[in-house]
Amino acid sequence: MAKKKEATVEEKLRSLYDLQLIDSRVDEIRNVRGELPLEVEDLEDEVAGLNKRIEKLENDLKLVDDSIKAKKIQIDDSKAAIKKYSEQQKNVRNNREFNALSKEVEFQELEIQLAEKNIREFKAQIEQKGEVIAQTKERLSERKEHLKHKKSELDAILSETEKEEKALLAKSEEYENNIEERLVKAYKRIRSSVRNGLAIVPIERGASGGSYFTIPPQVQVEIAGRKKIITDEHSGRILIDSELANEQTEKMNTLFSKL
Repeated sequence: MAKKKEATVEEKLRSLYDLQLIDSRVDEIRNVRGELPLEVEDLEDEVAGLNKRIEKLENDLKLVDDSIKAKKIQIDDSKAAIKKYSEQQKNVRNNREFNALSKEVEFQELEIQLAEKNIREFKAQIEQKGEVIAQTKERLSERKEHLKHKKSELDAILSETEKEEKALLAKSEEYENNIEERLVKAYKRIRSSVRNGLAIVPIERGASGGSYFTIPPQVQVEIAGRKKIITDEHSGRILIDSELANEQTEKMNTLFSKL
């Protein structure tokens, strides 16, 4: 069986730059989405939190309402007791019994006053909680509308880009498999360490792409010769000549237009 011919340095550089162009395209798509997925997630959490708060406040209102009902029953019971003691006072045999019943009446009257005070306090709580519920519902409505808008925005972007992103990720994997593992690992290591994800850059006006550091003329000649892989001593990026970059960009743009 014939041994597979090893790729030349130029072929390796072309393959790596193709991979870079695919991955950069994926980066562009993800940048279009930007912070939207996180914004949607945060809004969903906020809406859930507001719903929970309203539920708790409404449960609190029910408890306060039950307390008012209990106090009203207590007032009715005290009034019934006063009526009973007042009737009994008509049939007492001495002042001691009359005074004892008077104290019972007085106690029940105090119970009524206290219960009425409690009811006023409970009603104030209902009013205050009602205002908070109204404000929270208004906030919830506004957040729901904002969430709906952001979801719609995200869905529109996803519908436009999801198919292309999946196709590009498949292509990225396909291209990786055709490049020796050592180079792919180096490419990924550089890519993860630079801010814009560009591991391979062309020489532009005598400097590495996106950099202000000039590349010595002798090194530029070596890069143009495509006989060895050369990295920028400042950024660690792999360097290629602009002609190779333009050729591969044109080729990959044709591929992207078909995805």
